[in-house]
Amino acid sequence: MSGLSLFLDTFFRLDLVERYWLDVVFSMIVTIKVAVAVIFTGLAVGFALALIRSFGIRPVNVIIVIFSDVNRALPPLVLILLAYFGLPSLGIGLSNITVLWLVLSCVLAAFSEEIFWAGILSIRKGQWEAARSTGLTYFQALAWVVLPQALRLTVPSLTNRTIVIIKNTALGTVIGVPEILNVSSTAESFVGNMTPLTLGVIAFLILFVPILALGRWIETRFKWTRA
Repeated sequence: MSGLSLFLDTFFRLDLVERYWLDVVFSMIVTIKVAVAVIFTGLAVGFALALIRSFGIRPVNVIIVIFSDVNRALPPLVLILLAYFGLPSLGIGLSNITVLWLVLSCVLAAFSEEIFWAGILSIRKGQWEAARSTGLTYFQALAWVVLPQALRLTVPSLTNRTIVIIKNTALGTVIGVPEILNVSSTAESFVGNMTPLTLGVIAFLILFVPILALGRWIETRFKWTRA
């Protein structure tokens, strides 16, 4: 057997491609659903926490900072395992997909809160003072003057963090979520051939290459400069 034939037999056997490609497609759908839910929830919660933090209520801000620091400090895999095996002991039973969504949403919320908060702080004090001098309330100044500038500054960092958290959906394999890595690695262990993992790699490329290209475009469109 030639080297090319051996490579194809190990990594791309057509009979195994035909056998498992549909399973991998279904796992892509699961990955996309989890990723979309995590992005929506994580960014929304992070933005809300940054807004609440801007009002300067010290006890509330301490809670927000602790939440953010803990979720940014601990590896997502550790948080997933703690939630999946720890919550049932507290009488909270959640499915594996729900645990993955909840943990990754908290991680993204923690990072996005800090990014939104940094964007708000980056706006010069004179902008606030000018807005308030026209008779705007604090909230009106925040909504109409500060946030439009701050949000533009946060786009590149939020894009990068979102891409990272989407890739972390592969951590769901440790708790049995039928995402791409779980399905392809399980199939590989059954057949003793790398072809299912090759299908998984192709699935990841199909998902993430367009996302990376979009992220690159957004970074170019919204440069890290003051509005």
